Amino acid sequence: MQSKLRIFLKSVTWQALGLVTMTLIGHAFTGSYSAGGKIAVIGAATGFVTYYLHELLWARVGWGKVTPREAPARRDGFASRRAG
Repeated sequence: MQSKLRIFLKSVTWQALGLVTMTLIGHAFTGSYSAGGKIAVIGAATGFVTYYLHELLWARVGWGKVTPREAPARRDGFASRRAG
């Protein structure tokens, strides 16, 4: 199990890596680091909002959800399938 701090720091480093990568890709297409950085920031903000909305929509879908009564906890992190 991971601590919340570890998960948060992994999220921050992942986002930083994405911003740097998108800035470099934007620079390759535009020839400007400034324009590449703007593209990266807009892409990150758009991705964040889109992912949030995506999660809200999926929260309304019942398919694939398993309740604790249906599946006892397993050590490997995967939900077990109920026989029957």
